[in-house]
Amino acid sequence: MAKINFSKKEKKKTLLNDTWKILIVDDEIAVHEITKTVLGHFELDGKKAELLNAYSGKEALEIMQTTPDIAVILLDVVMETENAGLIVAQKIREELNNNIVRIILRTGQPGSAPEQEVIVKYRINDYKEKTELTSKKLFSSIVTAIRSYQDLIIIQKSRDGLEKIIDSTKSINEERSLELFAKGVLTQLISILNLNNTSLILNTNSALSIEQREKSYTILAGTGEYENIKHFEEINQKVRTLILDAIEKETTQFDDSSYLGYFKFNDNIKYLIYITGCENINILDKQLTEIFSNNIAVAFNNISLTKEIIDTQKEVIERLGEVVEKRSKEASKHVHRVAEFSYHLALDYGLSQKEAQLLQMASPMHDVGKIGIPDAILLKPGKLDEAEFKIMKKHASIGYKILKSSKREIFKAAATIAYEHHEKFDGSGYPLKKRGEDIHIFGRITAVADVFDALSHKRCYKEPWKLEDILTLMRDQRGKHFDPKLVDIVLKNIDKYSDIIAFVKDYTSLNSFK
Repeated sequence: MAKINFSKKEKKKTLLNDTWKILIVDDEIAVHEITKTVLGHFELDGKKAELLNAYSGKEALEIMQTTPDIAVILLDVVMETENAGLIVAQKIREELNNNIVRIILRTGQPGSAPEQEVIVKYRINDYKEKTELTSKKLFSSIVTAIRSYQDLIIIQKSRDGLEKIIDSTKSINEERSLELFAKGVLTQLISILNLNNTSLILNTNSALSIEQREKSYTILAGTGEYENIKHFEEINQKVRTLILDAIEKETTQFDDSSYLGYFKFNDNIKYLIYITGCENINILDKQLTEIFSNNIAVAFNNISLTKEIIDTQKEVIERLGEVVEKRSKEASKHVHRVAEFSYHLALDYGLSQKEAQLLQMASPMHDVGKIGIPDAILLKPGKLDEAEFKIMKKHASIGYKILKSSKREIFKAAATIAYEHHEKFDGSGYPLKKRGEDIHIFGRITAVADVFDALSHKRCYKEPWKLEDILTLMRDQRGKHFDPKLVDIVLKNIDKYSDIIAFVKDYTSLNSFK
């Protein structure tokens, strides 16, 4: 992980609020007035005291419930009852679960509450007799209490921040898509950087996740003003300069208003995250961000390695599909079009993104069994006779046998598709004569995609069909050859599906494979 650079202009930002809130709890008005006189000009680390007043234990608890960021309580013991103050201390610790506020117990009747017992049982931070609390001693006690409060706040925020990092890293590491991972990183990182703020900044922040491969840049995810940006050139010149500077220096940078995270996978692949709206980010948040960034750097590497493996698997499958395609003289890029068609049909049918991508990767192998069919039959320019067609039908079983022994998810799916893409919804297909939803959904989807594309292009035994003729056949075979739900989806979205068939022509990777 590259070192994080902080702007030299940056001023130290406090972790806490603009004042030190001190709650005075006493049933004597004179005590409030004296305390106000002593602490009226109190100031520590550039922050003044904000004095709150309660005249009973009940009032004190009400204020604590609505104002949880009180730093110190000056608490009288004897008020409406002899132990009212002790009950307040107990409820603050046990019912409100507030273990951060510092409680200084003040009493004018020390004999009624032994010092050691009170401090231990009710977790009191200091115990003073009212006669002891001169101006100097009160000032000293408040300073000591606030310093302790500061330390506890830092510890709590560090703990909360680390918990957030652990939870967020776990959740985004579950993503295997680079784009979804990038979106998760933006969401979690913005959350970490706003530990002391409301979600308002989430509405005004802009964030960007970028992948650099060699000299090209890909926008993986964006929020705010960057939400709809697709190309690196659309980013304003100032931000582009910052990004290029971070790449050159190989550093993650914080300045007065933004965070620019730099993650290097290898010499050719780098990831960058840019977030604005960081004016109120404090040192602790930045330290937490550095910890998070170190985790994310490892995760980026892992996902990049996974992506490389998946891309390799896809290419191997595509090439195998193309080998079969070329041998059988299928229309160019048939397997690519079937893959793209199947992917979109799966999503429209309601399958998950993961399932649709699996189908997309596996479907190019649907006719792999044709490598076991003799050329005389495979390349025959005309209709096959009954004996020849019987042999041709064996390609489904051959393909299944080739692929079924693999333990890889992609090849298991490919085996199912190879075996079942010639089954028909009414049970008249082959080789298993399955019917309806007994046919795997991958087989049903691939069947529609395969036939639609085959009819749309020239084959050695036929000319391409017109679109209206294909649609007539699809309607006629609804519930017979094809799953009626799938036919309805294609007919409803025919422009999209006919475009897929028309435009997937070259040897570049499919858009949804990227």
